[in-house]
Amino acid sequence: MNIKSLLLGSAAALVAVSGARAADAVEVVAEPEPMEYVRVCDTYGTGYFYIPGTETCLRIGGYVRYDMSVGDGPYGGHTVTDKTDGSENDTYHKRARLSLRTWTGTETEMGTLSTYTETRFQYTDQVGTQTSLNFAWIQLGGFRVGKDESAFTTFPGYAGGVIADDLVPYGPFDTNLVSYTFDAGNGFSAIVSLETGEAGSDYEIDSYMPHVVGGAKYAGGWGAITGVVGYDSVYEEWAAKARLDVNVNDALSLFVMAGYGTDDDWVYSNYKPWNGNWAVWAGGSYKFSEKATFNIQGDYAEGLDGFDGDWGVAANVDYEIVKGLHIIPEVTYTDYGTIDNDAPGAEGFGGFLRFQRNF
Repeated sequence: MNIKSLLLGSAAALVAVSGARAADAVEVVAEPEPMEYVRVCDTYGTGYFYIPGTETCLRIGGYVRYDMSVGDGPYGGHTVTDKTDGSENDTYHKRARLSLRTWTGTETEMGTLSTYTETRFQYTDQVGTQTSLNFAWIQLGGFRVGKDESAFTTFPGYAGGVIADDLVPYGPFDTNLVSYTFDAGNGFSAIVSLETGEAGSDYEIDSYMPHVVGGAKYAGGWGAITGVVGYDSVYEEWAAKARLDVNVNDALSLFVMAGYGTDDDWVYSNYKPWNGNWAVWAGGSYKFSEKATFNIQGDYAEGLDGFDGDWGVAANVDYEIVKGLHIIPEVTYTDYGTIDNDAPGAEGFGGFLRFQRNF
């Protein structure tokens, strides 16, 4: 074998080996994992997205709020002791709150499976930091179970568009419940709710017999008419409310709601927190522009035997400075006949200012 043949053979061998190694290198390179993007879910409204790898839609939101108030009444200021001379001084009432909310939804063969939670963290003067779980319920179709607010309050709707909508209280809130809502799809709906009452309160059930709420509603573009009845299983008392909502036009809406309970003493009825047998709430909202809405509401309760009735008025302007940021100045006037008129806060004006960023 001559030198030329040896060189050519060696070169061929090197090329073959290099080619084999190159082929092997190509075979062992790992393919990139497919990227999974977050998909928008528009089935339940704005803000939902699919949880990756599932068909469950999730929305996360809430608000940050700052309140301050002065004057008399439950939405006014308060009295503190002067730290130098021990005298009594009036001062602001202030509170900051963070509310975190979650919504989920999944379509199933038995209807929509959904959940809702709300946890609040707030810092209040003279109290400090507080945490509360306000909602944590599961719903399948019309069946709901978990921590909620009483159907006696939520089914007819909160009283009005003012912040101080409960100068005369109109129902209980915190409770565990099992409820079923029937929606006929033609504007008619009805609800039955079995409730435990607020934990640790005088209204929490003391046996296996729950409180019972039942209601019916008919709603359309014109407004709604609603009736609801609540039976307190602890004190064996009942109360009822009827409400009419009217959408006068695109700018103006009005409502009136009346309540009646079987016991004069508010201590002994979960569903009649107002004083006396009957009470009424009425108000309205007028939308001046895309940014500004005027709200007003008046409340009156019969009062306990031997006392004058309780009443209050509240009015505000809800102004959206930029999208998602609201400033709400509100003024209230209260006159509680069940409190001696000489007592502090029994009668007078209060001023309230709220800043709220929704997200």
